[in-house]
Amino acid sequence: MSVETNEILSSYGTTVFEVMSRLAIENEAVNLGQGFPDEDGPEDIRQIAAEGLVSGPNQYPPMMGHPDLRQAVAEHNLRFYGLEINWQKEVLVTSGATEALADCCLALLNPGDEVILIEPLYDCYLPLVERAGATPIPIRITPPEWKLDRDALEAAFSDKTKFILLNSPMNPAGKVFNENDLSFIASLVIKHDCIALCDEVYEHIFFEKHQHKPLMTFEGMRDRCIRIGSAGKSFSLTGWKVGYITAPEMLLATITKSHQFLTFTTPPNLQIAVAAGLRKDVSYFNDLAIEMQQKRDYLKAGLEKLGFSVIECEGTYFLTVDISSMSSGMNDVDFCKDMTVNGGVAAVPVSAFYKNDAPDHFIRCCFCKKYDVLEEALRRLARYLNKHEDQVIEAAKAHERS
Repeated sequence: MSVETNEILSSYGTTVFEVMSRLAIENEAVNLGQGFPDEDGPEDIRQIAAEGLVSGPNQYPPMMGHPDLRQAVAEHNLRFYGLEINWQKEVLVTSGATEALADCCLALLNPGDEVILIEPLYDCYLPLVERAGATPIPIRITPPEWKLDRDALEAAFSDKTKFILLNSPMNPAGKVFNENDLSFIASLVIKHDCIALCDEVYEHIFFEKHQHKPLMTFEGMRDRCIRIGSAGKSFSLTGWKVGYITAPEMLLATITKSHQFLTFTTPPNLQIAVAAGLRKDVSYFNDLAIEMQQKRDYLKAGLEKLGFSVIECEGTYFLTVDISSMSSGMNDVDFCKDMTVNGGVAAVPVSAFYKNDAPDHFIRCCFCKKYDVLEEALRRLARYLNKHEDQVIEAAKAHERS
């Protein structure tokens, strides 16, 4: 039987994350490719979810989301960012941030619209924009500086621009857009009378002097921004797939119509547990960032001792690693495959996060893993590169609890 499939989605192959994860499984490799922690989040949150599952109810919660979680999202916006949000009209719960992105694209985009995307970009952005009928307009930041080209960004805006999709802290770059860049982006959004779709799932994972400031907090942007958050990232519970959208009433009303025809709702026990998580003391969120920074420093020190050049990471779960001096002429895709098969460690080629003409000598390594997993990865890489294992681990451990 011959079946004609959608030409946009069928043009995409299996995601690079799935390809590298399969290769890691086949070769029993340490997987530093996929971006999820290998330790579950806070036990008290998980206990609330477990008790909610047993005690019920386990029927459909409200389509917009459980009232307690929607109120908690509004409280969280006020507590951390000073944003006063009407939880009844401006908050929507989704089954993960990816569903939130899909809701927004399907609800807001029409053929002929343009969407500005900043490469390197999370892999679902392009297919979602294109399937909604809009035209992606990519600009790029490039390692090692990850500098925003303001001229290129300004030139990307037009009277067809529906929105800019901004990811900060940014996967895979590990970049936290600073206040000057955000002010410039806000000025262009206002000038061209469009909106900003802000993927802020790593909002609590930023390091050192860097701070996450939502674009929604900038002057003139309160009613032009859609803000997406993720319990998976904030509480190391990625398998729960609980996301939330904060948006002005006019935009959220339309986004909700898309949501009702996709997942419709999200498990009630998980929503109640996430509400409790969002109300945790600020110390929890500070400790999360500190823990991730320590793991970043541990892996970074080990990789540098091995001879890699590691680019500054300001936030997220990811290090970008320059392999040009270590790859024997292989590009990033071939190096990742060889490192997985012959070195027993999987990473992701950064070129996969660009549409065309990508830099081809950078890989992404995920550091949100147990220390013994990171240590095993460094030991395997030392053997793969004929380096002294103990010296590499000693260098890494110097940063483990510093």
